[in-house]
Amino acid sequence: MPRNTARTTTLWDPFTALARMDREFDDLVRRSWGTTGGRGAGFVPAVELRKDGQDVLVVFELPGVDVENDISIEVDKGKLVVSGERRDTRADDQDVLVRELRYGSFRREFALPGGISAENVEASYDAGLLSVRVRDVISPEPQPVRVPVTRASEPKVLDQ
Repeated sequence: MPRNTARTTTLWDPFTALARMDREFDDLVRRSWGTTGGRGAGFVPAVELRKDGQDVLVVFELPGVDVENDISIEVDKGKLVVSGERRDTRADDQDVLVRELRYGSFRREFALPGGISAENVEASYDAGLLSVRVRDVISPEPQPVRVPVTRASEPKVLDQ
């Protein structure tokens, strides 16, 4: 009796596999660090930290965010806390074929050195980047000061 040797060929889509790995990574991050106040993190925005003179600049990649209504920047207990939400304003998910955009709430915290208060922090938003400047974080390196060496004088004899 002849065997049925017909085979089905399935095409592998690398983008679907990458999207699944990205979702699984986001789930791992949410389970590890994402719960705050009962709300899980929907995504973790990319961040760049850099020195700018005596300041530190923290740049968040947040395209499509309403910064006036959905972003909060605070200095609390020695930490810079940036939290917010990127909302999906489209109502229908049924027509989505691949989703690589992330939506939901997030919270990022950065330790601050002593003496830094909210007055040292300013923020701006342009072209999808939220830039948070923390002023006067880096103290200038003290310049070496030469200490003069004097000769020891002979002990004085007290008159009696």
